[in-house]
Amino acid sequence: MPALGLGTWRMGESARRRADELDALKFGLELGYPMVDTAEMYGEGSAEEIVGEAIAGLARRPYIVSKVYPHNATHAGTIAACERSLKRMGIERIDLYLLHWRGGAPLEETFDAFLRLREAGKIADFGVSNFDRADMEDAAGLDHGLTGSNQVLYCLSRRGPEFDLLPLMRKRSIPLMAYSPLDQGGLVAKPALKKLAVEAGCTPAQLALAWVLAQPGVVTIPKSSSRKRVKENFGALEVKLSPAILSELDRAFPPPTDRQALEML
Repeated sequence: MPALGLGTWRMGESARRRADELDALKFGLELGYPMVDTAEMYGEGSAEEIVGEAIAGLARRPYIVSKVYPHNATHAGTIAACERSLKRMGIERIDLYLLHWRGGAPLEETFDAFLRLREAGKIADFGVSNFDRADMEDAAGLDHGLTGSNQVLYCLSRRGPEFDLLPLMRKRSIPLMAYSPLDQGGLVAKPALKKLAVEAGCTPAQLALAWVLAQPGVVTIPKSSSRKRVKENFGALEVKLSPAILSELDRAFPPPTDRQALEML
């Protein structure tokens, strides 16, 4: 799985923004982003259609992640939802297919459908999203070979997963896919991050993304509809974090205690 991808949350919700969203995705792929994350929920399928337009005609398409709604996650519903997502994106296989969050359908039923889809070549791997430690333990107990990913909110200002979720995932070699790595833009305005970014010779956004990328077993999918931001985010791959900078980041944005972890999830 690539370490850095393009997110599409909230894309496809406005016809006025569609051209900019498509342009940003195409530009990101031209820069070399190797992964795109989307979901049937985003714009009720419109984000997947934008992804399909962005990747059409590429000699080498990116790693594609998509998700099934919990209310579609019955055995038959999961298979049907995947077929719709494939059609909207104009592809024959989704590289990583996730249950968007836990709902009413039994996990075993959803995972059985994932296995059927994988056997049919419609998906390459499967995983989950927004699962806490207890959810992950339930999923692991089903013995379906869940190794794809768990996509959760994780960033410098939202470090709750470090308390008990991330250690479990590392133990089981399941990557954590961090969404909203800039805390929906709020993180880059933090004075402490701005100060440390100057010391690191990068922008606050690049420093925040570089920190996420420096965490073992973690990948991330920042979203932007701006060429400028897409290029800036991509530059995080070039940021080298010294032990001193990492220590200062820990002081400015400390890891959670037990109580804090519950509040930050």
